Amino acid sequence: MTINQIVTPLDSAVLETKEQYKVYFKIVVHALNELVDSVEKEDICTHAEATFVKQYGELLTYSLEAFRIKYLFDDEEKMRIDLTESGFPSYLEFRYLYNDLELKQEHVNKLPEVSRLKSEFLETLMKDKQPINDRRLRQAASLVYYTSVEKRFIYNRFVQGKIIPVMGLDAEYMVSWSFYDVTFNRPFICFMYFDLNKEKAEDIKAELYAVLKQSSDRDMPIDMMAYAIDKKLPNVFPKRIKKLDLGPLHSVFAKDELEVTHVILKAIVEKTFDLSAYAISLHADEAISTSEFKEGGFFKKQTLQVWEKSKRKSYLFCPHRVMQALYDNIPETINALTGNPIEISSLKLE
Repeated sequence: MTINQIVTPLDSAVLETKEQYKVYFKIVVHALNELVDSVEKEDICTHAEATFVKQYGELLTYSLEAFRIKYLFDDEEKMRIDLTESGFPSYLEFRYLYNDLELKQEHVNKLPEVSRLKSEFLETLMKDKQPINDRRLRQAASLVYYTSVEKRFIYNRFVQGKIIPVMGLDAEYMVSWSFYDVTFNRPFICFMYFDLNKEKAEDIKAELYAVLKQSSDRDMPIDMMAYAIDKKLPNVFPKRIKKLDLGPLHSVFAKDELEVTHVILKAIVEKTFDLSAYAISLHADEAISTSEFKEGGFFKKQTLQVWEKSKRKSYLFCPHRVMQALYDNIPETINALTGNPIEISSLKLE
């Protein structure tokens, strides 16, 4: 089966061959790295925000590498890519990965020892001049997977960042978090700038983290997210909340109805673009506190923020040739972006 013969039941595609895995992982990792490197240069994020974006991006790319190792020689299980305006692996793949590593030792105990496999491989290759059989290759890949992948570095449904002091933006502290929305199958990164009412950051950390995980682990309107957090934290005064939506990823593996995706797919079919052609979208939402009001009974009032939601900002990152094709084919869509498409490097497949 070739790279273009991907099984597509409903809203997911199955990677069937090693070549498909190789191309897919190269595109996703390259696109993520290019986007992460560009957010600070293009003033989409502050330096502090860009640092956290990079850290969450590293967790994502680490997980993608774990997927690559896991499925490389597995003929029974196939990895699924979400097709509904995503282009990233289905969230269930991250869940399966995490569950695998929970039972890491049990799986390792069922596999042959590394030294034994090495000796057998050397004898087969050097002495017998024969290729390694697929069953042994699968076992070797499984050993690499279970002995090299660390559970703590896997991107989970909710990833909590640290609280740090900040200068400017009319707030004392900033906290970040990231989540993988199970509806859209895309990663999101959030930042909240806030003040405290006499308490120290260390004293409210556990409560703050619990509320963020409970109230903002999925995509929702930014002002609704801001109010939910504000309401549940009486001693925390949020001042600004920012949400980045990473994706969709537009590539040969995407099958959504988006115009950008269709321009790229058409050019690949017509051989104008290589299989590695891609673009990646990013959307930024922000809510800012404009004033305060009191809510509650006479004896117990809580100070809450009045939120003003900014107009959503939409960005597109793509190589120069893709940018030209988009301007030629869908100029109105491209002109509706917050700014001109942001040029990033193309990917060459070996």
